[in-house]
Amino acid sequence: MKPEINFANEKLQDTFEKLKNSRTEDKKLYKWIVRAFEDIEKNVFCGTQISKKLIPKSYSDNFSVDNLWKYDLPNAWRLIYTVKNDKAFVLSIILEWFNHKEYEKRFRYLL
Repeated sequence: MKPEINFANEKLQDTFEKLKNSRTEDKKLYKWIVRAFEDIEKNVFCGTQISKKLIPKSYSDNFSVDNLWKYDLPNAWRLIYTVKNDKAFVLSIILEWFNHKEYEKRFRYLL
């Protein structure tokens, strides 16, 4: 069964779509994210699971997240997603992507 990949909200999806036709750097990021989607479609657990105690409260409050996965993109970018099982299919929801410095800040590695 192939998982369905969705974005957490329309704004995130619009931002992703804008990457496709933007500067060279952003086009690369777009391609990396597309490759990540392909990998996640093959195996939703291909990323690294993030400890539940590190899940930002904003994710729990805004998206009802109880699990979180990190997919490492090139150049220290990170794709954050959650996996939800709803009836007969697995739903991967893309929450965010950001560079390594922003990732460390979000997950309180840098204080």
